[in-house]
Amino acid sequence: MEGVDRQFRAIVVAHAVSSYGNYLNLIALSLFSFAVTGTAFGVGMLLALRLFSGFLAGLVAGVLLARASRRQMMIGTDMAQAAAMTVLALCTSNTPTWLLGCAAVVLGAGNTFFTVALRSAVPAMVGQESRARANGLLVTARSIATVLGFASAAAVIGFGGFATAFAVNAATFVVSAVALLALRPRTEGEDGYERAEEEGGQGSTTQPQAVRGSRPWRGIVGVPALLLGMILLRGVDALASSSHNVALPIVAHFRAPSEPALFMTRFWAAWAVGTIAAHLVLRRRQRSSAWGDRAFAVGTFAMSLSFVAAFTGLAAPALMLAAAAAGFADGWTEIVYTSRLQAAPDRQRSRLFGLSATAETAGFALGAVLAAAALEVLPALTVVGAFHGAAMCGALVLLLFAAGRPRRARLSSTSGEKGDTHGTRTGTGALPGA
Repeated sequence: MEGVDRQFRAIVVAHAVSSYGNYLNLIALSLFSFAVTGTAFGVGMLLALRLFSGFLAGLVAGVLLARASRRQMMIGTDMAQAAAMTVLALCTSNTPTWLLGCAAVVLGAGNTFFTVALRSAVPAMVGQESRARANGLLVTARSIATVLGFASAAAVIGFGGFATAFAVNAATFVVSAVALLALRPRTEGEDGYERAEEEGGQGSTTQPQAVRGSRPWRGIVGVPALLLGMILLRGVDALASSSHNVALPIVAHFRAPSEPALFMTRFWAAWAVGTIAAHLVLRRRQRSSAWGDRAFAVGTFAMSLSFVAAFTGLAAPALMLAAAAAGFADGWTEIVYTSRLQAAPDRQRSRLFGLSATAETAGFALGAVLAAAALEVLPALTVVGAFHGAAMCGALVLLLFAAGRPRRARLSSTSGEKGDTHGTRTGTGALPGA
């Protein structure tokens, strides 16, 4: 692909392999957790522990990435997760609950650290002008990995048991780590921590800006209102998404009691086709005028509307179309949103993605708990409609706020960076988007 070199494509392939292992493990570890704990409460607590560790990791990701390179972070988290899954694979015959808890912590924190490091490193890997296309490749790879991971989970577990599934997951992490070790991609921008340290001198008493401003509680300070609104909406979107993830298995058992797994595979396959289509469309809009914030709001609204439509009892062909539309909007919003945050200067980028990961993880965790409780007494359509209705309201608020900005602010946000794609320009404030 023009603007994205072979080295980055190889990294995308390795990341797709790792993502496949993650989605395979999502099902395998859930089933194994139930086998070990024997209760749904135990499964829920382990999931909550995994999400909570990811939430904490998002808070400190900016601090750690100010002191270590993103490449080191990605390799370290891959190897830590590979080690955790290897231990589980060797102990499936007699696994204590505390070991499952430790694995959940490593997987939750590791996934967040890796995601923050990878997303913030993309502009350094491919250049600012190609970051949206690179994000599209990552979204496409993740979508395919999602479908393959979910679809093959039953076959892998049935063939070799949980030990095989965990071993496969460990091997996929090793593939990702080896690719990063062998390819040695550039992951730090010119204005990153290392350069700031060199300019400050070894004996300087003044800390680099990345370190001075990287305390977890300072993650929101200085973030322009519009950019903060996008991050908050992303968190609300994650809360809404938890509802259809919790409700879909219930609907699958109701709509297709003899083959619920096939029902879910078809749904997510149609969703994946939609995300790939979004990448193909957006790669042709490289030179369009600035519309990052508005496109994100419109995409979030369309995605929520499509997911609600998918739970209205549509016939199979219409259901597939609704899932594909949701996937298109999902891929659209992720590419635009990620590209917008990547427009930030290098030393600020990790802090933004850490803040975003915290918002997304917190939203999904809270939503999963609330949705599971609500589904005990309410139909799936009501629950999904209420959760995604909140996301649609948030999208309308952000859209109105973006449309109501003064003309000078709009011009400032569109002229701050040359060669930007999808209109995701950076402003001139303390953090991007002012």
